[in-house]
Amino acid sequence: MPTTNDEILKATVKRIYLDNAATTSLDPQVLEAMMPYMTTHFGNPSSIYSYGRESRLAIENARKTVAKILHANPAEIFFTSGGTESSNTAILSAVRDLGCKHIITSKIEHHATLHTVEYLLKNNEATVSYVTVLQDGQIDVAELEKSLAETKEKCLVTLLHANNEIGTLIDLNIVGNICKKYNAVFHSDTVQTIAHFNFDLRNTPVDFITGSGHKFHGPKGVGILYVNENIKIKPFVHGGSQERDMRAGTENLYGIVGFAKALEIATANFEKESAYILSLKMYMAEQLKNQINNISFNGDVFGKSLYTILSVNFPRTEKSEMLLFNLDINNICASGGSACTSGADIGSHVIAAINNNPDLVTVRFSFCKHNTTEEIDLVIEKLKGII
Repeated sequence: MPTTNDEILKATVKRIYLDNAATTSLDPQVLEAMMPYMTTHFGNPSSIYSYGRESRLAIENARKTVAKILHANPAEIFFTSGGTESSNTAILSAVRDLGCKHIITSKIEHHATLHTVEYLLKNNEATVSYVTVLQDGQIDVAELEKSLAETKEKCLVTLLHANNEIGTLIDLNIVGNICKKYNAVFHSDTVQTIAHFNFDLRNTPVDFITGSGHKFHGPKGVGILYVNENIKIKPFVHGGSQERDMRAGTENLYGIVGFAKALEIATANFEKESAYILSLKMYMAEQLKNQINNISFNGDVFGKSLYTILSVNFPRTEKSEMLLFNLDINNICASGGSACTSGADIGSHVIAAINNNPDLVTVRFSFCKHNTTEEIDLVIEKLKGII
């Protein structure tokens, strides 16, 4: 029987969690894989005795697992603290180590990219230009090529694979081949697509990609940076020889083990689970259109779009202005855009770039394998009541 207030609340209230693009729940199988490295196998991976060797072996096995799934070489995979560190490393290294003096990006990138680019611009380390974003969230590919053709300096192109707020997908091969044609370095923030997209990095013209474990039922605080074997960069963090002299600091052993296990589980069940999650997204889009007046969607929802994200515009009224707050009161978790700006007074820079309409209120719903159509039906009913 529940005894504390928290236990009573958890026993009586069921939360509907539709903010999986912000973070996902930890898979029990992942926790099970991590536990021995929190308890029995606690050795420092840099130590030469047996405890250390066991930990080192676990890290290298995880690296091989990740590399195999992404069709990369193990030497191209570096473990980091997450997507933000990985993007910072890639962008700063492209400028400081690879000689990129001009950066081409877009106004709808994650702040891990935009703020890093702005820092380099303010520090006079690189110039920056922004490729036009079309109304569906796609970039103007012809304009990108034109910019590369006209720029005399070596360029870094940094673009999201799937936008974290609206879900629009770019074609890595098309963009990568344009970059290759003009000898530009190509970095893509793939935090939303690792484990949600089949990668073949041996045959994809990209120099850097990033990943974060908590986006696919892995642990928080661990990620990867893929660095193409033809790219040579200097360490981002100094002070030790970890990660083959590329990232100093004792490794997040159990996080790394958990990252690899979560990626392994997601890959094994990819076809079944991706089809199921897509069906949830399409079901919600259809129900919203049928049951709530004057709604619209952001991005290329029914085209080149990540199957986990649905960005919805509601007409602005006195009631809809408090929509997220009222959803929360009804135990429904969603986002007004990126979770990284939740609680901030400023609006979404992504929505402002593609649909700067003050008469609309935007909510991002994002799905995972644990969601159900019954949950979506409940959300629709609550939305009808709120609006």
